Amino acid sequence: MAITDWPEGERPREKLLQRGAGALSDAELLAIFLRTGTRGQTAVDLARTLLSRFGGLKPLFTADRKHFCAAQGLGDAKYAQLQAILEMNRRYLGESLQRGETITSPEAANHYLQAQIAHHPMEIFAALFLDTRHRVICFEELFSGTIDGASVHPREVVRKAIRHNAAAVIFAHNHPSGIAEPSQADVQITDKLRLALDLVDVRVLDHIVVTGGECVSMANRGLI
Repeated sequence: MAITDWPEGERPREKLLQRGAGALSDAELLAIFLRTGTRGQTAVDLARTLLSRFGGLKPLFTADRKHFCAAQGLGDAKYAQLQAILEMNRRYLGESLQRGETITSPEAANHYLQAQIAHHPMEIFAALFLDTRHRVICFEELFSGTIDGASVHPREVVRKAIRHNAAAVIFAHNHPSGIAEPSQADVQITDKLRLALDLVDVRVLDHIVVTGGECVSMANRGLI
């Protein structure tokens, strides 16, 4: 049966308009993105098949072009459309912390940092530089590759903090593995940076480990 033959309250698009996006399942939301199904499958059926094949929304959305386009019902057009949607979402979240705005909650910082670096296929070490009132000065990606004591240079971080006249900083790096647990190396790097920045009166407020689905605050874990 085609979706157009379903009761109006069960059609994904109409259901969203009547009850809000939060009332829809992952498959129903994905079906709206897909718009059409394939021979013998409605858009909702196809969405369920794709979610089962990829293992959920996150692995579907982070799949590379080759694997994404190889799936039935997808292709270059859908891949381009999805990348545009994801980039608009990153920019929307990025606008939530503009220069001069005060960070009013840990969640605001988490969402912002997650949007900026969680999607990278390699590890990115970044910093959110703040003034004395915890207003945003700027965000910078500082180092990339395997984040360890050899690749993160305290002298460079101190130089950046002084250049921006920062009074505080929130560090963040992503774990492409999808596991947001801080490692012992993460703790050691943070201690080294905190000691270096203490010498120039810059406070390290937090170091957040981010993935596409989770953020872990080292400050909340008592690791700073």
